[in-house]
Amino acid sequence: MKSKKSKKSARTSTLASKRVQHEAEGGASGAMAGAVVGAAAGPPGIIAGAIIGGLAGTLAGAAMDADASRAATRTRTLDAEIGVSEGELGAPNLKHPPTRRGSFTPGSAGVSPSSGEEPAEGPMQDPED
Repeated sequence: MKSKKSKKSARTSTLASKRVQHEAEGGASGAMAGAVVGAAAGPPGIIAGAIIGGLAGTLAGAAMDADASRAATRTRTLDAEIGVSEGELGAPNLKHPPTRRGSFTPGSAGVSPSSGEEPAEGPMQDPED
Protein backbone atom coordinates (compact mmCIF):
# COMPACT_ATOMS: atom_id res chain seq x y z
CA MET A 1 0.00 0.00 0.00
CA LYS A 2 1.36 3.42 -0.90
CA SER A 3 1.93 5.97 1.81
CA LYS A 4 0.14 9.32 1.87
CA LYS A 5 3.37 11.13 1.04
CA SER A 6 4.05 9.06 -2.09
CA LYS A 7 0.41 9.44 -3.24
CA LYS A 8 0.63 13.20 -2.75
CA SER A 9 3.94 13.47 -4.62
CA ALA A 10 2.56 11.36 -7.47
CA ARG A 11 -0.53 13.59 -7.67
CA THR A 12 1.65 16.72 -7.56
CA SER A 13 3.87 15.47 -10.39
CA THR A 14 0.79 14.55 -12.44
CA LEU A 15 -0.68 18.02 -11.87
CA ALA A 16 2.64 19.64 -12.80
CA SER A 17 2.87 17.66 -16.03
CA LYS A 18 -0.73 18.55 -16.91
CA ARG A 19 0.02 22.22 -16.21
CA VAL A 20 3.02 22.13 -18.54
CA GLN A 21 0.91 20.33 -21.15
CA HIS A 22 -1.82 22.99 -20.96
CA GLU A 23 0.74 25.79 -21.24
CA ALA A 24 2.33 24.08 -24.26
CA GLU A 25 -1.08 23.67 -25.91
CA GLY A 26 -1.84 27.35 -25.32
CA GLY A 27 1.56 28.36 -26.67
CA ALA A 28 1.17 26.23 -29.80
CA SER A 29 -2.29 27.54 -30.59
CA GLY A 30 -1.15 31.12 -29.92
CA ALA A 31 1.86 30.66 -32.19
CA MET A 32 -0.34 29.33 -34.98
CA ALA A 33 -2.80 32.21 -34.64
CA GLY A 34 0.03 34.73 -34.48
CA ALA A 35 1.69 33.26 -37.58
CA VAL A 36 -1.57 33.45 -39.52
CA VAL A 37 -2.14 37.07 -38.53
CA GLY A 38 1.51 37.94 -39.16
CA ALA A 39 1.38 36.42 -42.64
CA ALA A 40 -0.06 39.71 -43.86
CA ALA A 41 3.35 41.27 -43.28
CA GLY A 42 5.32 38.53 -45.00
CA PRO A 43 7.94 36.16 -43.57
CA PRO A 44 9.15 38.56 -40.82
CA GLY A 45 5.53 39.03 -39.74
CA ILE A 46 5.01 35.28 -39.58
CA ILE A 47 8.02 34.88 -37.30
CA ALA A 48 7.12 37.84 -35.09
CA GLY A 49 3.46 36.81 -34.94
CA ALA A 50 4.37 33.25 -33.99
CA ILE A 51 6.66 34.42 -31.19
CA ILE A 52 4.22 36.98 -29.79
CA GLY A 53 1.25 34.65 -30.21
CA GLY A 54 3.13 31.81 -28.56
CA LEU A 55 3.93 33.93 -25.52
CA ALA A 56 0.36 35.17 -25.26
CA GLY A 57 -1.02 31.65 -25.66
CA THR A 58 1.32 30.28 -22.99
CA LEU A 59 0.28 32.97 -20.53
CA ALA A 60 -3.40 32.39 -21.31
CA GLY A 61 -2.99 28.63 -20.85
CA ALA A 62 -1.24 29.15 -17.51
CA ALA A 63 -3.97 31.52 -16.30
CA MET A 64 -6.74 29.13 -17.35
CA ASP A 65 -5.01 26.21 -15.66
CA ALA A 66 -4.50 28.17 -12.43
CA ASP A 67 -8.17 29.15 -12.45
CA ALA A 68 -9.24 25.54 -13.00
CA SER A 69 -6.97 24.40 -10.15
CA ARG A 70 -8.47 26.99 -7.80
CA ALA A 71 -12.00 25.91 -8.76
CA ALA A 72 -11.15 22.23 -8.23
CA THR A 73 -9.63 22.98 -4.82
CA ARG A 74 -12.71 24.97 -3.83
CA THR A 75 -14.99 22.14 -4.98
CA ARG A 76 -13.00 19.57 -3.00
CA THR A 77 -13.16 21.79 0.10
CA LEU A 78 -16.91 22.29 -0.21
CA ASP A 79 -17.47 18.59 -0.84
CA ALA A 80 -15.55 17.77 2.33
CA GLU A 81 -17.49 20.36 4.34
CA ILE A 82 -20.94 19.13 3.34
CA GLY A 83 -19.95 15.47 3.55
CA VAL A 84 -19.90 14.39 -0.09
CA SER A 85 -16.36 13.04 -0.06
CA GLU A 86 -15.80 12.77 3.69
CA GLY A 87 -18.23 12.21 6.52
CA GLU A 88 -21.83 11.21 6.11
CA LEU A 89 -24.13 13.00 3.69
CA GLY A 90 -27.77 12.54 4.65
CA ALA A 91 -26.89 10.86 7.93
CA PRO A 92 -29.90 9.44 9.79
CA ASN A 93 -28.58 10.64 13.15
CA LEU A 94 -29.42 14.32 12.66
CA LYS A 95 -31.02 16.07 15.62
CA HIS A 96 -34.36 17.44 14.37
CA PRO A 97 -36.69 19.05 16.89
CA PRO A 98 -39.56 16.74 17.82
CA THR A 99 -43.10 17.55 16.73
CA ARG A 100 -45.25 19.09 19.43
CA ARG A 101 -48.42 17.10 18.80
CA GLY A 102 -46.91 14.03 17.21
CA SER A 103 -48.07 15.09 13.74
CA PHE A 104 -46.74 17.30 11.01
CA THR A 105 -48.37 20.60 10.13
CA PRO A 106 -50.50 20.60 6.96
CA GLY A 107 -48.17 23.15 5.34
CA SER A 108 -45.05 21.05 5.87
CA ALA A 109 -46.87 17.92 4.66
CA GLY A 110 -47.94 19.69 1.47
CA VAL A 111 -51.67 19.51 2.21
CA SER A 112 -52.33 23.24 2.37
CA PRO A 113 -50.19 26.36 2.37
CA SER A 114 -49.16 27.39 5.86
CA SER A 115 -49.69 31.13 5.25
CA GLY A 116 -53.03 30.94 3.45
CA GLU A 117 -51.53 32.15 0.14
CA GLU A 118 -51.83 30.45 -3.22
CA PRO A 119 -49.02 27.98 -3.96
CA ALA A 120 -46.38 29.10 -6.45
CA GLU A 121 -46.92 26.29 -8.95
CA GLY A 122 -49.37 26.68 -11.81
CA PRO A 123 -49.99 29.74 -13.98
CA MET A 124 -48.31 33.07 -13.33
CA GLN A 125 -49.43 34.67 -10.08
CA ASP A 126 -51.00 38.11 -9.82
CA PRO A 127 -48.58 40.59 -8.26
CA GLU A 128 -49.23 41.45 -4.64
CA ASP A 129 -50.06 45.05 -3.73
